[in-house]
Amino acid sequence: MGAKEDGQRIDNFLLKQLPGVPKSHVYQLLRSGQVRINGGRVKAERKLAKGDEIRIPPVRDVDKSQAVRPPDAMLNRLRATIIHEDEHYLAINKPAGVASHAGSGIPYGVIEAIRAWNKYEFIELAHRLDRDTSGVLLLAKDRPALLRAQRAFKYGDTEKRYFALLIGRWRGEDRDVDAALVKNRLNGEQHRVQIDEEDGKPSKSRFSPKERYRDATLCEVQIFSGRTHQIRVHALALGHPVAGDQKYGERTDNKPLRELGLKRMFLHSHFLKLLPDGTFDKLIVNAPMPDELRDVLSRLPKIRS
Repeated sequence: MGAKEDGQRIDNFLLKQLPGVPKSHVYQLLRSGQVRINGGRVKAERKLAKGDEIRIPPVRDVDKSQAVRPPDAMLNRLRATIIHEDEHYLAINKPAGVASHAGSGIPYGVIEAIRAWNKYEFIELAHRLDRDTSGVLLLAKDRPALLRAQRAFKYGDTEKRYFALLIGRWRGEDRDVDAALVKNRLNGEQHRVQIDEEDGKPSKSRFSPKERYRDATLCEVQIFSGRTHQIRVHALALGHPVAGDQKYGERTDNKPLRELGLKRMFLHSHFLKLLPDGTFDKLIVNAPMPDELRDVLSRLPKIRS
């Protein structure tokens, strides 16, 4: 194992080395001890170090051949979403409905499409966005930049802000939600996140109302952690689920918004800042709100004065 892989998690290393092999099978190889580093069993979060000897069991060629090349239309669509690029980072304004990476039932995502550009020697996701969330998605173009971003997200040296349209009329001003979250499996690959102060991971969000409508409120949400479905579950805890959220919202609440043209979840990551770190300068990326969301706002009945 060389310097390029130094610091990379073994699960991410295997997923890159075994294209087309189902993600679930890669993790099964790790759990069963078939993947060895320096002769010993390892967990998925084990980070590689220069000089490590990795044993990967034989994997059938038929599995490798299952890798799906994203269509040219997807490659071109993502090229048009670039909002920032420098020597270390690439950032896109990810469209809703596009996954960050391939997974169960999802043959390709953003990272597979960008790799298919054949433009970068190294390109990795620095973080992830839910499939149904649009906005800033950051990718690293070298290992030091990836580790810098991972440190920033882990230790809170970031500022992450979203726009979320919430169901119902907001009372008062800013409200914080500090509630631990835990992810529970439902069936297969599906999961649901719940508040659980005993077993959950610390999670904090700040909701700030920006525009008030008759039956909904546009909030800017700053998150101080990066848990799965964090904004969606914290909004639900406030009694104001995210508009268009089919997992945590109510069908009856979303129906009037669908009639106004909302065909997706109204959650958009519009601002990301990484603080300076060593030789890395401060990084700020902004992603404009998509027209499809602006159009919905323009149709919403406003509160009469």
